[in-house]
This record gives sequence, C-alpha cells and structure tokens, in this order.
Amino acid sequence: MKKIFEVLPELEGDESQYISHLIEDMDIEKAKTFAAVYRSRRRDPVLLLILALVGLLGIAGIHRFFVGQIGMGILYVLTAGLCFIGTIVDMINYRNFAFEYNRKIALNVKEELGL
Repeated sequence: MKKIFEVLPELEGDESQYISHLIEDMDIEKAKTFAAVYRSRRRDPVLLLILALVGLLGIAGIHRFFVGQIGMGILYVLTAGLCFIGTIVDMINYRNFAFEYNRKIALNVKEELGL
C-alpha cells in the first residue's frame, strides 16, 4: 500500500485500493511509469460532477462524452439528461461513475505497457 502513496498520492478510496492491488507486483520504476501514463488518462471524479452539474444548467450529457460514452451522451443531449433524472443520478453516483471509467483505463495502461 505504501507504493501507491509514492506514485499516485492523489487517489482516494476504492480507486486507491484498486490501483494499489494492480501495481503491487511492479518495482518502483515500473510503478512510476504506470502512474505517469495513468495520471494523464484518468478522469477526476470532481470534474465529472462539475460537468454533470453543467448538464443541469445547460447541455446535458457532457460528462458522458468526457468518459467516451458517445451513445449515452447523444441520448442525454436529445432527452435533456433523460428528463434530468439521469443527470441527477449521475451526480449522486459521480465517484462510482469515474471509478468505473478509471478502472478500465488502468487495465488498458497496464496491458499497453506490458506490466
């Protein structure tokens, strides 16, 4: 667990535990390489919350586009965030929403780097 705080100190909760488990077998240099690539691709949960809030006030679905869910983004735009209910649910579950995306990114990064 100590290694995660050295390479990715900004992570919290489930994401921190997941990434810690993912890099536990890596030496510190590989973990730093992983951390640099992962940090550049991950999405911050607070930013997703802000983008979902923008959806309530303006264009719904921006947060869905931001995590690569193009189809859901278009659906949210056309239905005003599923009549605002979908956007509100996403705002409540923003941490899980971001963690789901970041988990996929972490696995892709590990696979790409051959770690």
